[in-house]
This record gives sequence, C-alpha cells and structure tokens, in this order.
Amino acid sequence: MREIRILICLFMMSISGIVKAQSIYLDTTKTLDERVNDLVSKLTLDEKVHQMMNVSPAIPRLNIPEYDWWNEALHGVARGGVATVFPQAIAFGATFDDKLINQVSTAISDEARAMYNAAQADNYHLRFDGLTFWTPNINIFRDPRWGRGQETYGEDPYLTATIGVAFVKGMQGNDPKHLKVAACAKHFAVHSGPERLRHVFNAQASSKDLYETYLPAFKALVNAHVEAVMCAYNRTNNEPCCGSNLLLDSVLRDQWHFKGHVVSDCGAIADFYMGHHVVPGQPEAVALAVKHGVDLNCGDEYPALVEAVKRGLITEKEIDAALSTLLKTRFKLGMFDPKGSSPYDKISTDVINSPEHRQLAKQVALESIVMVKNNGVLPLRNDLPKYFVTGPNAANEGALIGNYYGINPQMTTIMEGLASGISPASEMQYKQGILLDRPNANPIDWTTDDAKASNVTFVALGITGLLEGEEGEAIASPNFGDRLDYNLPQNQIDFLKKLRAGNKNKIVAIITGGSPMNLAEVQELADAVLLVWYPGEEGGHAISDIVFGKVSPSGRIPVTFPKSLDQLPAYENYSMKDRTYRYMTAEPMYPFGFGLSYTSFAYSPLKLSAAQVKKNITVQAESTVTNNGKTEADEVVQLYITNPDDGENPLFSLKGFKRIHLKPGESQNVQFALTPDILKSINDDGKAIQLAGNYHVYIGGSLPTKRSEDLGMPKCADVILKVK
Repeated sequence: MREIRILICLFMMSISGIVKAQSIYLDTTKTLDERVNDLVSKLTLDEKVHQMMNVSPAIPRLNIPEYDWWNEALHGVARGGVATVFPQAIAFGATFDDKLINQVSTAISDEARAMYNAAQADNYHLRFDGLTFWTPNINIFRDPRWGRGQETYGEDPYLTATIGVAFVKGMQGNDPKHLKVAACAKHFAVHSGPERLRHVFNAQASSKDLYETYLPAFKALVNAHVEAVMCAYNRTNNEPCCGSNLLLDSVLRDQWHFKGHVVSDCGAIADFYMGHHVVPGQPEAVALAVKHGVDLNCGDEYPALVEAVKRGLITEKEIDAALSTLLKTRFKLGMFDPKGSSPYDKISTDVINSPEHRQLAKQVALESIVMVKNNGVLPLRNDLPKYFVTGPNAANEGALIGNYYGINPQMTTIMEGLASGISPASEMQYKQGILLDRPNANPIDWTTDDAKASNVTFVALGITGLLEGEEGEAIASPNFGDRLDYNLPQNQIDFLKKLRAGNKNKIVAIITGGSPMNLAEVQELADAVLLVWYPGEEGGHAISDIVFGKVSPSGRIPVTFPKSLDQLPAYENYSMKDRTYRYMTAEPMYPFGFGLSYTSFAYSPLKLSAAQVKKNITVQAESTVTNNGKTEADEVVQLYITNPDDGENPLFSLKGFKRIHLKPGESQNVQFALTPDILKSINDDGKAIQLAGNYHVYIGGSLPTKRSEDLGMPKCADVILKVK
C-alpha cells in the first residue's frame, strides 16, 4: 500500500512538473499579457465563464485552486475573522485627515494579507479569505434617509475623492509589480437609495450633476489606479448601471481609460430581467453585461454565457477579452507565482489587532468625534464624586461597529471607556434605562433618581445597525434599512426629558449613528452633545479621552444635518437642487464642516499671491491660524470657493483642507494652491470650464455661513479673486 502511495505521489509530481514546463502562465519571467493569454488559451468555454463568477471553482488539471472574489474591508477586514475594527467609514470622512486614513488602509491591507497567508497555509479557500476587497464606497451621501450613507465619506465630492484616494493607495500598496490587495470603487454610479427600490429604480441625473457631484470621486480613484469598479443595482438615465453604454463604455473606459476589471453588485445582472425588464432573460442579460465590460459576475448568471454564445448573442473572443482583464488582477496579486515572490507573502499574523493598530483605531475615533454643543461642562474632571452612565447604547457593542464589520475580542463600549477614565476615588453606576427604539414593558423607573444623585450623567443615545443599513441588514428597520423618519426614536427623547426634569446636575449626551438625525431636543436638553458615529473597537476609550480633557474634540461633520426632512426634495429625486451644503438654501441644524473645540482659533486676513489673474493661472492663498485659547488642539482648516454666479453653480465648494495641531498661543501659516482645475465649473453639457468673473475664496474652520458662526465657529477669512 505504501508503494502505491509513493507511485501516486511521484505521478502527481511528474504531472505537476509537466504542467509547469508547458505553462507560460506560471513563468514569472514572462510579461503579464503573455501569462494571462496563455492561461486563457488553456481553458474551455465552460471553464472560462465559471472563472468570471465570484465563486470561481478549482481547475485541478491546471493546479488552479478555487477562489471567491467576494471580500469586504470597509473599516477593517470584515466577515473574515478577528481583525482590528476601525470606526465606520462616515467617521473617516469626519476626520478630514487623508494621511491618517492612508495609515488605516495600510493597516487593513496588512491584516488582510496576513489572514490570507494564514488561510493559504491551511489550504482554506472560503469566502472572505481572499485579496479582492469590494471597498471603498464612494457614493455621495446626498440624502440622510439612505441607510447605507454610513458607508460613505459624506456628501462632498472633493472630500470623498481625497479620502477615497488615500484609502485605495494604502490598500493596494506601492510595490511596482504586485498588488498588496485589490481595492474596488463602488457603486458606479448615481446610487444612494432608496434601498427598497434599488433593484428596479431609475436614477435620473443631469449631465451637470453627473460630472459635478456623482462622478468626480470615481474619476479620482481611477486616476489613482484603483484595481476594480463595482457597477450598481439601479438604472441611471434609463440604462442599468451594469449594462450602461454611458457609464461603462463612454465614461469609464473611453474618457477615463480605466484598465482594471468591473464587477457587478451581487445579483445586479439578474435585475436586468427580473427588476428593470430591459432584456427577456438570462442569456440576453449576461451578454449585455459582458459586452459593456462587466468582467466579474457576483451571482450565478454567467454560466448562461455558454447559451449566449450558441445563440450568437456574444462571441467567445469577447468573453476571452473580459476574462483576460479579470485574470490580470489575480496575477498582480501573485496568485500564480511561487510563494515568496511577493513582498507581501511575508506579512505575518502578528499584525492582526496589534497594539499599533488598536492605537490607530483609537486615533481615528478621536479625530472623528464631533462636539456639536458645549455650554462649558466639557472637559470634565475625572475625580468628581459620582458619575452615572445610562442609555440604550452605553454598553452596546452594536453601537460601535455600524455595518460591514469585523469581530474583535477586545471591543470597548462607551460605558467601559468612561469607567476606565475616572479616578479610583470616584463612583460610577450604570443602568441601560430604556430599549433602543420602543417603550419599556416594565414601567418602573430606577434611572431618574440615579441621574439626580450624580454629578454627571452620560446618556448614550442614537441609532445602530438595527435601524439603519443595507437592505436586509437592518432587522429592526421597517424601510429596508433606510430612515424615512428623521427623528430619534421617541422613547429616547422621552427618556432624556425625564433625566432632565428637576435635575440641575450635568447631562452629557453621546450620540451614535452613521447618518444625520434630528437632534434639536437633544441639543436643548443636554449640557453637551458629542456625535461619535460608530467609533470602532477603541470607541469607548476615545470618548473617555475627549470628555475628560486628555484630547480636544476636532472632528467635523461630513454631511449636512437638516432641521427636518421638509427642507429636502423627495428621496427619489436625484437632482442636486436644494441638496447638501453645496445647493441647500435652507438653514440646517448643523452645517457641513462644523465641529467645536475646547479652544478657540482665529484666522488672519486671507492673502492671495495675485488679486487679479488671467484664466489658467495658479494663485496661492494663505492665512495664519492662531490658537487663542488655553488648550492645545487640532484645527481642521478648510478652503471653500464660490464660482462666478451663473444661476446654477454650487453655493460653496470645498476645494482643500489641512489638519494642523497648535499649542496655546501658537500660530501656523496655512497655504492652498488655487489651480485652474480648482476654479473650473461644470456646464450643462457636463464639461469643465473656467469662467471669467469674481471668485470668492474662504479659509476657515467650517463652512463660511452665518449658521456656523451662530454655533460657535470662528469667522472665515475671505477675499475675492478676479479672473479675466
């Protein structure tokens, strides 16, 4: 028996040697195109179409293992095991710190590689064990009702593009021959709800809105060499996004010269005939998708390509071209190279949830927390006699993670973080007090007296992934994850009123969630209000450092908080008119870019290198920022431009930002380059042009509006630049 096993082993080794000897695709001295073409030439049509599905089966005769393309890493490696859980993506936007987010994505991709290396060593090939990550989500958070807005970097195309590019570069690495992991820009394009209708919906957008708002971040990521783009479920201007001549052929390939692969959102190809009804059935759907450049099918529709070839709907040569584009990604990831060929093969599991990564997660949480009210109560002493912690999200790990999350054995809740920050001489008590979104079944109230007997009450309110998220994910949402009711759950407001009634002690409201919500009554009832998003595994510690004054809050709101949904157009309306800070004329509750500090900053008059220039000339803008307070802190310096008024241009446009750190009394000169591209406008045909006229230039710590000043932000420095 032993001899038979030896003979079988020798036979398999000889077969393997023959395969290698005859396979250019395994020869690392050959060019990428030569290797890809060789592998494609060895596949049958049936094998080809199965390799174009996210669940790509093994091909034993070529020693190709199975591979699942579906992997997630929105704010840490998700669904694949223990990993560092960073704050949710909307918090990345709130940092206004692209350098920090590049460090985050570098850490995420290190952990992803380490997990992949470990899985390969154990011969595991499960979903979420791979290297092709369907992130980041760079859709524009145009409407606060969208449950998946938490996955984005906010409502502004410049902020989204800047954070997105930083994220992609950290994910994909800087090796000239190998990708660390493959990132994916999603969902292309004009996609932000409603979740209930996403499989049938037709988003209508003007050329101006397309090129001014919905497409710039995608273009920026393509220019940054993102490896993949995911097409969306919906139709855009009557074409399904995964079969769109405009989006996939004209814009992505012809205008932007995208060279990577396109993947469908999961089930989007089936929507062609089941939801959008643009084709009669599956063969027509898969042929339409591949002809428009969708190389990878998340779903199980592409086997119908065999039938489509037989019927003359598509040729095998067209399938070869799509498969070749797709396989290049696997080659660049080193999946057909000997182990050790890629520098990333050496990344060990020591990096997973390392102390350095935990500290990085905490730093993101610290920089993303936005203080929206402070009547002087914060920062608090940590040695007061008695503290009380209450609210549905105080000890709730779900309030830390949002959606598309990983798991971690050391999650720090708000209650745990606050407890870690107080003096041993102080007393702290905790009671949940209420449920998240419904009245308590037991009417007995023990929390009100606890609050009155405490020097400070921390009440953790807001929403979680139970109430907002993706279709099917938010299990307590009646609207498929969307939030068609802008208010906090009424039981939370009633609870806060009870805590406040007759209570002269301090109340600090800590609000979790990934989207705008009506905080008007919270603003009125609480002494201080912190918006902490979904702050990740170190969220509790970060909140503690903020409230007890170890760090000054410095986060900025990346999405406008309207006073009510009545200020907005209908959810299904994709026109940008009256949406986001760029086009909304109504006064918001909290404006874009807003966030308070424990200190005060002042801006010197804004200076330009030239007050009047001809078109296509770069001008330098500068202002000196001074910390006039007694606390060292970060300031987020923001550059806004208002283009000459043609009746349709944005009211304001963010065109730059820099995070600086200043000690008390310290000043720093901050400069921005006003390039011709920054000063261009988008006309009704979607073309970028530079107008002659007066450009208003602003540098400050928030959006340059009266509402920002009323809420406590310093007045922006401003000047007019005349362009001939």
